[in-house]
Amino acid sequence: MKVMKPPARFYPDVCQRTFTMVLAGGRGTRLHDLTQARAKPATFFGGKYRIIDFTLSNCFNSGFHRVGVLTQYNAFYLIAHIQRTWGKYTGEQGQYVAVLPAEQRAECDWYTGTANAVHQNFWLLERHPIDYALILAGDHVYSMDYLTMMEQHADSNADITISTMEVPSHMAHQFGVVVTDANGRIQRFVEKPSDTKGLESRPGMVRISMGIYAFNKPLLKELLHDDAQCPESQNDFGYDILPKALASGCHLHAYDFVDSEGNPGYWKDVGTIEAYFDGNMELLAPLPRLNLYDPYWPITSHQEQRAPGKLSRGKNGEPGIVSDSLISAGSIVSGAEVSRSVLSYDVCVAAGSEVHHCILLPQTKIGKNCLINHAIIDEECVIPDGTVIGEDAELDAERFLVTEDGIVVVTKERLKRL
Repeated sequence: MKVMKPPARFYPDVCQRTFTMVLAGGRGTRLHDLTQARAKPATFFGGKYRIIDFTLSNCFNSGFHRVGVLTQYNAFYLIAHIQRTWGKYTGEQGQYVAVLPAEQRAECDWYTGTANAVHQNFWLLERHPIDYALILAGDHVYSMDYLTMMEQHADSNADITISTMEVPSHMAHQFGVVVTDANGRIQRFVEKPSDTKGLESRPGMVRISMGIYAFNKPLLKELLHDDAQCPESQNDFGYDILPKALASGCHLHAYDFVDSEGNPGYWKDVGTIEAYFDGNMELLAPLPRLNLYDPYWPITSHQEQRAPGKLSRGKNGEPGIVSDSLISAGSIVSGAEVSRSVLSYDVCVAAGSEVHHCILLPQTKIGKNCLINHAIIDEECVIPDGTVIGEDAELDAERFLVTEDGIVVVTKERLKRL
């Protein structure tokens, strides 16, 4: 049977006139134990991917092949992953992913905010004959064609374009909220408001910024320079750059992120334990909104060379049963039962154990006769035989991190304390 390949895509001039910067230096403190040793963008997602893979895959699928990734905290695993996954782009044909750590090239401080991170690396934009800068966050999960946004930006003669979408008003405090006129021109921008009065786009809904910005290069240089001279500034795009640009009369335009049928596109900020857990669980739906199997929009990641996943019977003949789950390469379920769970590579679940509604990160070992429910088990954890997690809230809270929603987060460090 002939395998159909995605059609070749022609990338227009706007791709060559744009340089992309991915902000990947935040601490990710809201993920607590999961980001103690790794940067948030390097956190595993969907079994075989890292969070940053979605942003970088969007870049290359969209035709934007000159990318700088700005790193800072706990960057070792992130840098290693980028080198293994994207190192094939060496720059010989103008395609590359450059890692930009906080090296204090222009200032004596580390990155003090998102705007300051770009300001310290603006020298790289100066080296290219470009007209536009595409600024992205490296810690969101979504599929998006940036080309349509950049074409709108060029055609609308906007100074700045912000990708937006609608969310329920009770979520407004987590994002920057924009108010537009009937033509999509932004009239107001409020970062993480506590009150949505006058901000709702329609009853019960607000339009938020997705942290995806297109800037005209000369204006971005001017805004960043002025911001760097202001000692009261937080050096942040949401709190400082965008409100000041709007107040100075710049033309800010919204790009409405919708799918091919006009429905809101899939985009998720997985910055909290609950959002991270829910995002992984959403992949288990029969037809998930985030399609990992789309041959026309592949999500690229470093593929560990492992044996196939395996279901086998235990020594006493009990079957290995897995339902509604993702199983990555090298994982073995032997005489155990797994349901509604995401298993990364090299995960082992031993005979007699039950794992339900869980995320098991790489090289996790679940012993015999364990019961694990509604939990995230961090990489390289070894769960002793007979362990019960997710059944006794008080006991779990004594041993591990437990969220308000009852998600139990198990790490090697917490296990060592037992």
